Formats: sequence, C-alpha cells, structure tokens
Amino acid sequence: MENIKVLIWGFGEMGSGMAKMLLKKKGVDIVGVCDSDPNKVSKSIYEVLDVKQGDNPEVIIKDDIELIIEETEADVALIATDSFVKKAYDKIVLCLKNKLNVISTAEEMAYPQAQSPELAQKLDDIAKKNNVSLLGTGINPGLIMDLLVILLTGACESVDNIKVERINNLSPFGPAVMEEQGVGKTAEEFKEGVENNTISGHVGFAESIKMITDALGWKSENPIKQKITPIISNVDRNAPNISVKAGEVAGVRMEACDIVNDQKRIEMIHPQQVEPQEENVETGDYIYINGNPDIKMSIKPEVPGGIGTVAMCVNMIPQIINADAGLKTMIDLPVPRAIMGDMRELIK
Repeated sequence: MENIKVLIWGFGEMGSGMAKMLLKKKGVDIVGVCDSDPNKVSKSIYEVLDVKQGDNPEVIIKDDIELIIEETEADVALIATDSFVKKAYDKIVLCLKNKLNVISTAEEMAYPQAQSPELAQKLDDIAKKNNVSLLGTGINPGLIMDLLVILLTGACESVDNIKVERINNLSPFGPAVMEEQGVGKTAEEFKEGVENNTISGHVGFAESIKMITDALGWKSENPIKQKITPIISNVDRNAPNISVKAGEVAGVRMEACDIVNDQKRIEMIHPQQVEPQEENVETGDYIYINGNPDIKMSIKPEVPGGIGTVAMCVNMIPQIINADAGLKTMIDLPVPRAIMGDMRELIK
C-alpha cells in the first residue's frame, strides 16, 4: 500500500508544526505545501523547517494551490489558514471539489452548524457529491472544552450543569492569532478592536457549547452570552512571535454561558495570554460536571495549545479518510489517539 499523501495549505506556526510531526510518522508523505509568504515561496520545506530531508520526497512551497493540486495526488488536505467558516469556505470547497478529504484548523469549523448552518449544509452536500469527508478540529474547540467534556458525561446517569475552565498560554501561536486576541494593543485599541470586530478573542465558544448540547440532547433557548475583557500586563513579556510592554494587552479573558430551561447549564471561562508565568499565573484545564455522579477533572499545567492543535489534526487523518462522505465533527468519528505505528495500517 502506498503512503498516505498529505497536502498542507498554510505554513505558519500550525501548518509547519503539522509538517514536522508528519515527517516523524510512518506510512505518510507530504506531497505539497501552499503558502503566500514570499519568504517561504519557492523554498524547500526542509530548508524552512530546518530539518534534514532524509528519504522524504522533495517538496517546494508554492503560492498556487490549484497548481499544487493539479501536480499531486493527495489523499487529504490540512488547511491551517483561517478561524471563521466564511473565510475558510472557498478554500475548503476548492479542495472538496478536487476529491480531497479535508481537515481544517478553523475554530468555527469544529461545529459549523452552530453559527453557519446554511454553509455547513452546503459543505456537507459538496463533500458527499465528491465522495470525500471534512472535519474541523484542534485543541480548543475540538478536544478540551467540548469532546473531553462529552466523554466524561458518559459516566453520568444525569447531568445538571457543566463548568469548563481553560487557563492557557498563547505564546506558541503565530501572528494571526495574536492579532485576533489583541495582544500588544493598548486598552483603548483593544476596546476599538472589539467594537469593530477586528479583535475576536477566543473563537469557538458557540461551537463547543452547541456540540455539547447536541450530544447531550439539551435544547438551548437563547443565543449564548459572551463576555470579553483584556488582560493588561503589569510587566514586560517576550513571546516567540511578539513582545508586550507593561500596560499593554497580554491576552483576553473570555466567558460564555448557555441557558436551557431557564437554567444556566453550561459555563465556560477562558483566560489566555502570552507568557502567563511572568505574573505567576499557572495554566490548567478544568472540567466540573454536576450530576449523578459529580465529576471533577483537572490537568495542570494546560494541555499546550500549539502542539495539541497540531497533533489533533495529524492524528485525525485516518479517521477522516475512513469516514463516510460528508461534513463530520468530533462527535461523529472515533476518538483521537496518538499514532505510534504505521499510519497506513489504520486505513480501512
């Protein structure tokens, strides 16, 4: 059996991280990489990644995705370019129409039914028409604040309410994420960014909550309520992709809740910032399920967001290739797991 062939679209922090991980795996080859950065285009991925090529096929980064698709015969495309369904839509459709299975890092694609049901239906139809499958995933949404919560409720006879908290370090992410979070802005610039929608903070609360409520059979009565506030740094901080001075925004605190039958059923709290240890903030992931029985789970420190997102996308490759055609979510597919053997052996 030939190696699984993977195309990567977007070679920033997440896309290049996926490439590094794939190069360590058995039974899989990277056959194409698309990126618009002029500092990367026309260069070998091994030069950009600063790793040895070894026995791996040569891959030159190009900025023409249609040419890459024409020249390769990929089984799956990993798209790491956007956060929102509307921005990722055309890229995903292009891949689906070229008979490519797709895994997207776009946060809203983790459960596009939540905010873009019409586009979700179109994507499902296009995928089925072309006999391929589509999945959005990552560390969050995709695992920590939704799938893991749902998994833990499997041990419950009943669930009354759920509280999830993720305190994490933003430093592993690239410039696009820093811009979305308003990192490095003044408090006034942050406020203006929230008002004009250039600063979104964490993207994915609506998707995580809808995934949980649909999985449990809860019917939400109102749109979820969200709150976003800046985390102002008291000290200078230096992250790999950005420097923050004292008095500037180091990150955001996000909160959301969902009301079912006039009761707060789901509460989510998500403060995230660069270099939190500079102000003695400990990261961690916490899930509290009140029901029969009560379940409390804590992970300290947090599951790192960078490698976590990379691993989720790479580790779901066999599941999306094996899946029936159409739009899938993390509650539709076998649970993710680390792939330590030959990836080809997992293909049905």
